[in-house]
Amino acid sequence: MTGDILFLCHRVPFPPDRGDKIRSCHMLKRLAQVAPVHVGCFADDDRDMGFAADLAQVAASQCVLRRDRSKLVAGLTGLAKRQSMLVSLFDHPGLHHWVRQTLDERPIRAVFAYSAQMAHFVPPLVPGVRFMMDFVDFDSAKYAAYGRQGSGPMAWVNRREGRLLFDFERRVAARADLSSFVSEAEAALFRNATGLGPDRVVAVENGVALDYFDPAAALDPVDRGQGPLLVFTGQMDYRPNVEAVESFARDVLPRVQAVHPAARFAIVGRNPAPQVEALSHLSGVVVTGGVPDVRGWLAAADVVVAPLRIARGIQNKVLEAMAMARPVVASPQAAEGIDASHGDDLLVAADPAGEGQAVLDLLADPARAQAIGRAARARMEQRYRWSATLADLPAMLCGDMQPA
Repeated sequence: MTGDILFLCHRVPFPPDRGDKIRSCHMLKRLAQVAPVHVGCFADDDRDMGFAADLAQVAASQCVLRRDRSKLVAGLTGLAKRQSMLVSLFDHPGLHHWVRQTLDERPIRAVFAYSAQMAHFVPPLVPGVRFMMDFVDFDSAKYAAYGRQGSGPMAWVNRREGRLLFDFERRVAARADLSSFVSEAEAALFRNATGLGPDRVVAVENGVALDYFDPAAALDPVDRGQGPLLVFTGQMDYRPNVEAVESFARDVLPRVQAVHPAARFAIVGRNPAPQVEALSHLSGVVVTGGVPDVRGWLAAADVVVAPLRIARGIQNKVLEAMAMARPVVASPQAAEGIDASHGDDLLVAADPAGEGQAVLDLLADPARAQAIGRAARARMEQRYRWSATLADLPAMLCGDMQPA
């Protein structure tokens, strides 16, 4: 293509070790194959700031800023401006300035914004410069669901956030040349909510790094214990993950332990919230915190579980477990958007009773569990290679093709 790309994302896209970074990292690398890419993004902490050097290996230029606005300040600013708190949380005059300067000084042909909160950094663009908005998930719908399910002040906060964020998403999509979501289910929900057509709102699915998440890889062993090992992986300060492991540890694991007293449930992921840490006091629950390599825990698992009650898009944790040839028990919300068959490639269970029974069924029939794991790996190889899921991304961004 002729011209450069401006790429904006809310977290430095290295390393690809959490859901949002996995997608943004692979998208950035795909676009860098066709044009110089200038990257503006935020770092959450010193660890993230340390990955700026990795980003420099891919980006033609970069601006990595430490996000310094607290949730309290963002909330108060959002209230004063009648602005989504998510958008307010990710604001920084330095990035606004860098974006304007980059657009003035570089031959930018297309702007790619990753996640809704980055859209407000995209100023009005001159004719001929394309704008693609990767919303990833229909985030406002998630906040609206929290508002419906909750009560008290936080329910009001979530309902407000759902309304204001949807208004923002709708305005952004109206000015973007193309908006994308992680699954067709998410894209269809957004099309129905906004009235935009499939020429303006499309699905760009996630993939999985099959060479990395490989069941044949040589991995350091983990302490799996004597009984069956059930594993959940994820960022453990993320509310849907917190709620998922609380439900499983309190409502499902005891059902499994009634048959397998030595069964253990490992919660594997960085930054466990206090509610998650408290689960370690329950019999058989292990909270690992961050680990050097999540693949060791996946390889050791008899069953990987994904009992999310609120989930958007495609769950990387499910793709990764399936790529490791592990049998997965997922909620309908966690399985939604994944092109795989219940009973063949994974098991879907809608509530704690169903989840417990599905886990027990797999533990009682190791041959079936192994067959489901093998089928899961084969499905990932057939359907979810990053090279395939992102093959058309440059053409979509630059307007060189009509989305299907």
